[in-house]
Amino acid sequence: MTAKNKLVGKWRIISMSAWDKEYCDMEVPAHITIGKNLGGDFQFGLVSGQIDGRIIKRQEEDYFEFTWDGNEECDPASGSGWMKLKDNGHADGEIKIHLGDDSTFQAKKVRK
Repeated sequence: MTAKNKLVGKWRIISMSAWDKEYCDMEVPAHITIGKNLGGDFQFGLVSGQIDGRIIKRQEEDYFEFTWDGNEECDPASGSGWMKLKDNGHADGEIKIHLGDDSTFQAKKVRK
Protein backbone atom coordinates (compact mmCIF):
# COMPACT_ATOMS: atom_id res chain seq x y z
CA MET A 1 0.00 0.00 0.00
CA THR A 2 1.37 3.42 -0.93
CA ALA A 3 1.91 6.24 1.56
CA LYS A 4 -0.91 8.15 -0.15
CA ASN A 5 -3.37 5.29 0.36
CA LYS A 6 -2.32 4.92 3.99
CA LEU A 7 -2.86 8.66 4.61
CA VAL A 8 -6.30 8.99 3.03
CA GLY A 9 -9.05 9.06 5.64
CA LYS A 10 -9.92 10.66 8.96
CA TRP A 11 -7.30 11.00 11.68
CA ARG A 12 -8.13 11.76 15.32
CA ILE A 13 -5.63 14.20 16.82
CA ILE A 14 -4.92 12.59 20.21
CA SER A 15 -2.40 15.07 21.60
CA MET A 16 -0.73 18.40 20.79
CA SER A 17 2.36 19.97 22.33
CA ALA A 18 1.00 23.53 22.50
CA TRP A 19 -2.60 22.92 23.63
CA ASP A 20 -4.21 20.58 26.14
CA LYS A 21 -6.85 17.99 25.26
CA GLU A 22 -9.68 20.11 26.70
CA TYR A 23 -8.88 22.97 24.30
CA CYS A 24 -8.23 20.66 21.33
CA ASP A 25 -11.66 19.00 21.68
CA MET A 26 -13.52 22.21 22.64
CA GLU A 27 -16.01 22.27 19.73
CA VAL A 28 -15.53 18.89 18.03
CA PRO A 29 -13.09 16.00 18.50
CA ALA A 30 -9.77 17.31 17.09
CA HIS A 31 -9.12 15.78 13.67
CA ILE A 32 -7.48 16.02 10.28
CA THR A 33 -9.15 14.48 7.22
CA ILE A 34 -7.21 13.74 4.03
CA GLY A 35 -8.98 13.02 0.74
CA LYS A 36 -7.84 11.01 -2.27
CA ASN A 37 -6.75 14.25 -3.97
CA LEU A 38 -4.61 15.04 -0.86
CA GLY A 39 -6.89 17.94 0.03
CA GLY A 40 -8.98 17.94 3.16
CA ASP A 41 -9.72 19.76 6.37
CA PHE A 42 -8.87 19.89 10.05
CA GLN A 43 -10.09 21.34 13.32
CA PHE A 44 -8.73 21.56 16.82
CA GLY A 45 -10.04 23.99 19.41
CA LEU A 46 -11.06 27.20 17.66
CA VAL A 47 -8.69 26.65 14.72
CA SER A 48 -10.01 25.12 11.49
CA GLY A 49 -9.04 25.08 7.86
CA GLN A 50 -8.96 23.52 4.43
CA ILE A 51 -5.73 21.77 3.52
CA ASP A 52 -3.88 21.25 0.25
CA GLY A 53 -1.09 18.70 0.43
CA ARG A 54 1.38 16.48 -1.33
CA ILE A 55 3.60 13.52 -0.53
CA ILE A 56 7.33 14.21 -0.49
CA LYS A 57 10.30 11.99 0.30
CA ARG A 58 12.64 13.26 3.00
CA GLN A 59 15.55 11.16 4.30
CA GLU A 60 14.08 8.02 2.67
CA GLU A 61 10.71 8.53 4.42
CA ASP A 62 7.39 9.73 3.00
CA TYR A 63 5.93 12.91 4.47
CA PHE A 64 2.59 14.56 3.82
CA GLU A 65 3.27 18.31 3.60
CA PHE A 66 0.41 20.76 3.41
CA THR A 67 -0.61 24.37 3.47
CA TRP A 68 -3.92 25.48 4.94
CA ASP A 69 -6.34 28.37 4.90
CA GLY A 70 -9.08 28.92 7.45
CA ASN A 71 -9.88 30.56 10.77
CA GLU A 72 -8.51 30.98 14.28
CA GLU A 73 -11.14 32.19 16.76
CA CYS A 74 -13.21 33.63 13.85
CA ASP A 75 -10.25 35.56 12.40
CA PRO A 76 -8.79 34.59 9.01
CA ALA A 77 -5.71 32.40 9.41
CA SER A 78 -3.38 30.29 7.30
CA GLY A 79 -0.28 28.20 7.70
CA SER A 80 1.46 24.96 6.92
CA GLY A 81 2.19 21.58 8.38
CA TRP A 82 3.32 18.02 7.84
CA MET A 83 2.48 14.46 8.88
CA LYS A 84 4.62 11.32 8.90
CA LEU A 85 3.20 7.82 9.15
CA LYS A 86 4.25 5.60 12.03
CA ASP A 87 3.33 2.01 12.81
CA ASN A 88 -0.15 0.71 13.61
CA GLY A 89 -2.24 3.52 12.11
CA HIS A 90 -0.50 6.32 13.98
CA ALA A 91 1.15 9.50 12.69
CA ASP A 92 3.25 12.36 14.03
CA GLY A 93 3.08 15.85 12.62
CA GLU A 94 3.28 19.57 13.11
CA ILE A 95 0.90 22.41 12.32
CA LYS A 96 1.98 26.03 12.05
CA ILE A 97 -0.16 29.17 12.12
CA HIS A 98 1.35 31.92 9.94
CA LEU A 99 2.73 34.63 12.27
CA GLY A 100 1.38 32.66 15.23
CA ASP A 101 1.73 29.48 17.23
CA ASP A 102 2.95 26.09 16.10
CA SER A 103 2.49 22.67 17.65
CA THR A 104 3.52 19.10 17.10
CA PHE A 105 0.74 16.53 17.23
CA GLN A 106 0.09 12.84 17.38
CA ALA A 107 -2.83 11.31 15.51
CA LYS A 108 -4.51 7.94 15.20
CA LYS A 109 -6.40 6.81 12.10
CA VAL A 110 -10.13 6.46 12.68
CA ARG A 111 -11.29 2.96 11.78
CA LYS A 112 -14.56 2.67 9.88
